[in-house]
Amino acid sequence: MSITDTKPQLKGQNVATVNIFRYDPSTTDEAHYDSWQVPITGSMTVLDLLFYILEHEDGSLAFRYACREAICGSCALYVNGTYRLACKTQLKDLKATEINISPLPHLKVIKDLVVDMDPFWEKYERIRPYLITRDDLPEKEFLQDPADRLKMDDMVDCILCGACYSSCPQCWTDPEYLGPAALVKMNRFTVDTRDQANQERTKIFDNEHGVWRCHTIFNCVEACPKDINQTYSIQHLKRRAVARRFGGK
Repeated sequence: MSITDTKPQLKGQNVATVNIFRYDPSTTDEAHYDSWQVPITGSMTVLDLLFYILEHEDGSLAFRYACREAICGSCALYVNGTYRLACKTQLKDLKATEINISPLPHLKVIKDLVVDMDPFWEKYERIRPYLITRDDLPEKEFLQDPADRLKMDDMVDCILCGACYSSCPQCWTDPEYLGPAALVKMNRFTVDTRDQANQERTKIFDNEHGVWRCHTIFNCVEACPKDINQTYSIQHLKRRAVARRFGGK
């Protein structure tokens, strides 16, 4: 049985025109958009839409997803000119009868909506995204004042979807630039009272490929599906870098 044998009938339903970016490097086909007419229900998300096309129109469509709860970040896409999480974005909120879906811009396309995230993860690994301590480990846990924990609230919400990285002009032009996501995570550890590696962390971001490459364009803030202010974190790191150069901690 083909995938079209169980295709729902469009008659009497709300229908949207869906244009999806297609590219397969294993073929000689050039990058292009395929279009379909898809029935729309009130609670349908962009991810539901992709599954509809996969199951009823083209089983070769490639895209990423995992948690379906806007937590893993793997389904970040460029939808109708905006960075969005496919699992979180309901079609009714788009308020459009034509939906254009593309992979994250400025990243190498592996196939269709799947991009190469290796450069993004390499930057993340470079900032050493874990607590570094010099003292002996406590018997149970590191205690932290609630007020100190509150300082990290914005930063710990980052789900590493890569939208900010994709939107940043400095990431497009400087392949060594750490990027907004890595710098947000860096700031998360520099403000963490349990971390004891501030000096060595500062050396990682206080250079031409770190915070000083940021030109405060705010693309990252607009792109973030979690409403994180990456620019705030970067400015905080700049102040810390200046303080270190003038003999501060």
